[in-house]
Amino acid sequence: MSDILVVGSLAYDEVQTPFDRRRDLLGGAASYFSFAAALYARVRLVGVVGEDFADADVDRFRRRGIDTSALERRPGRSFRWFGRYDYDMSAAETLNTDLGVFADWRPDVPERFRDTAFVFLANIDPEIQLGVLDQVRRPQLVVMDSMNFWLEFKRDAVARVMARSDVVCLNEGEVRQFAQTFSVIRAAREILALGPRALVVKRGEHGAMLFLRGSAGAEPPPSSFWSPAYPLEKVQDPTGAGDSFAGGFVGHLAALGRCDADDLRQAVVHGSVCASFAVETFSVDGVEAATGEAVAARYEELRHLVAIGAGSLAGGAPPPPAR
Repeated sequence: MSDILVVGSLAYDEVQTPFDRRRDLLGGAASYFSFAAALYARVRLVGVVGEDFADADVDRFRRRGIDTSALERRPGRSFRWFGRYDYDMSAAETLNTDLGVFADWRPDVPERFRDTAFVFLANIDPEIQLGVLDQVRRPQLVVMDSMNFWLEFKRDAVARVMARSDVVCLNEGEVRQFAQTFSVIRAAREILALGPRALVVKRGEHGAMLFLRGSAGAEPPPSSFWSPAYPLEKVQDPTGAGDSFAGGFVGHLAALGRCDADDLRQAVVHGSVCASFAVETFSVDGVEAATGEAVAARYEELRHLVAIGAGSLAGGAPPPPAR
């Protein structure tokens, strides 16, 4: 088992859906990722919070074995986000963002973390992501995430991060935006041509796709794999689903300590499983409460859904360590 380094945001969210409204929810990309990844491996968290961040919330990370020794606390308010969902729950409308202490934060990765084998660059300024890559030493796997704002206003910097990453993890709209094309396959070719070995396209309730660089030439289309989303009867809050997906994806690979093509395919299914726990509750509560046994059970259900033609999944995958 290998350790995981995550660099990203911790926040307090206010979320409004057609059915409920909640305030002061523990959120942020690094939070969701950490709780999901901790189901599989040891997580080292680098982030910043303000004076208003409750000690009880820091303790929630520690109880899951997440190393918070590099979590900075600064004078001022923590990052806060307010979003609203309509009835299809597919995308949030951002009503207010207060960056607080996150606005001028520049992460300093501790020396003891710089040799971490698996690195996840959560959705932050790509210039900051590049700074993190300058600090770590020869990681086995780097996975990066981004968002539409950075793709629009800092596209060149995002491309430089992609070129230095092993896996790019974006949602379907972001992939099309970056490549300026409607075709996801054409977009995959363009992104993989920058250097990463794999692209993960998150598709919300429609699951996720994996494209591998090996056959991303003119013809045939890039080698691909698809996993459905785990079928749920009730969705409470989609916030953090993508980051929880990334936590399951990277966590599974870190638990294995390797990342060949079959491992990447299995990791996509684990990502879909962790996303399912996230959306069943508000905040990080779902992934925080999940167990290794529950993850393994949902993995098996999804594995059977994609069993036809998916020989790499036929033997299953080791469940995350029980907790």
